[in-house]
Amino acid sequence: MRIQVMDDYEQLSYWAARVVLSQVTLQSNSVLGLATGSTPEGMYQRLVDMYQQGKVDFSDVTTFALDEYLGLSPDHPQSYQYYLYNKFFNHINLPPENINLPPGDTTDPEMACQNYEQAIASAGGIDLQVVGIGVNGHIGFNEPATSLNTNTHIVDLAEETIQTNSRFFDNIDEVPRQAITMGMGSIMGAKRIVMLANGKNKAAAVRDSFSGKVTTEVPASFLQLHREFILLLDKEAASML
Repeated sequence: MRIQVMDDYEQLSYWAARVVLSQVTLQSNSVLGLATGSTPEGMYQRLVDMYQQGKVDFSDVTTFALDEYLGLSPDHPQSYQYYLYNKFFNHINLPPENINLPPGDTTDPEMACQNYEQAIASAGGIDLQVVGIGVNGHIGFNEPATSLNTNTHIVDLAEETIQTNSRFFDNIDEVPRQAITMGMGSIMGAKRIVMLANGKNKAAAVRDSFSGKVTTEVPASFLQLHREFILLLDKEAASML
């Protein structure tokens, strides 16, 4: 595990983009696992800037989104598919056929999970997985529990996660109660993982994940066991380490 503490969010976003840039530059046909949420927005903007400046080519890249709300259509403004197209895909030369997203509007969630897991395997696995961390230590939508699912699966969202994510919706009743997410085995199977965390509200989760024992009650703590894991923090997120 390698930990790098940045001065602020701007620096964090820049270095996260540099990690992705390095991966794609060294391996043009990289398979990227992509996270959503507020934390990686700056990273995506810098990657778009790098593409527009001719510094990176995504034409051979394949992507897999980490998770999606169950029950939201792809064109819903709060779906993660909408997010990724709006923040990233629409602004780079990534071929549409190379984009893989968990189907939040599926009528057969269990089959969708199996198909997504098979698609990851067929692509040869994920070369670089980008993740964030929830205030309760969740990663993707793998919530604290007595046991964790290995593969892509349907999860009931914790009340804390629903409360946190309600800021993106008009009211809390609109927040989906379930999601489809890569499992911890899917995530840990990536050859490299980079986690981004910023802000004081993530400091306790970072401390519990990386200064304590590995436990299913703090899913992100499993990343301690990954041999190619980079943790990028701003000073506020690192304040309790």
